[in-house]
Amino acid sequence: MDATFWALVALILFLAILAYMKVPAMVNGALDQRADRIRNELEEARKLREEAQQLLAEYQRKRREAEEEAKDLVAAAKREAKAIVSDAKVKTEEYVMRRTALAEQKIAQAESDAIAEVRARAVDVAVAAAGKLIADKVDAKTGSKLFDASLEEVKTKLN
Repeated sequence: MDATFWALVALILFLAILAYMKVPAMVNGALDQRADRIRNELEEARKLREEAQQLLAEYQRKRREAEEEAKDLVAAAKREAKAIVSDAKVKTEEYVMRRTALAEQKIAQAESDAIAEVRARAVDVAVAAAGKLIADKVDAKTGSKLFDASLEEVKTKLN
């Protein structure tokens, strides 16, 4: 009986003890438990990944909606600014036209006032000159009557 025989007997005894103690079943159970735990972790990781993808898709959709809303707000602000500018331009043009018309009216009034004043002074000068000429040529009594009559005639023509 050599050592190889005793090694074989020890190995068979060892395997028998392992089988009697149900060590392979325990190892299989432990491996099955570990496989189940890994399977559950993989399933949970898959669920978390799906949730993360859903959240990402939702946030991307919200971002696109926010960008569209911002574009709409900018477009509305531009339209409103254009309307305000055009309204201001129209109001400015109307103001300038009113001021121009008012200035033209004032100028026309000043011209008519100046013409009336020149006419009045011309009449006064003419009356004074006529009075002086008549006074020089006509005696005082006749001249005074003639002057008064001329003055009345001029006054009636002015009124």
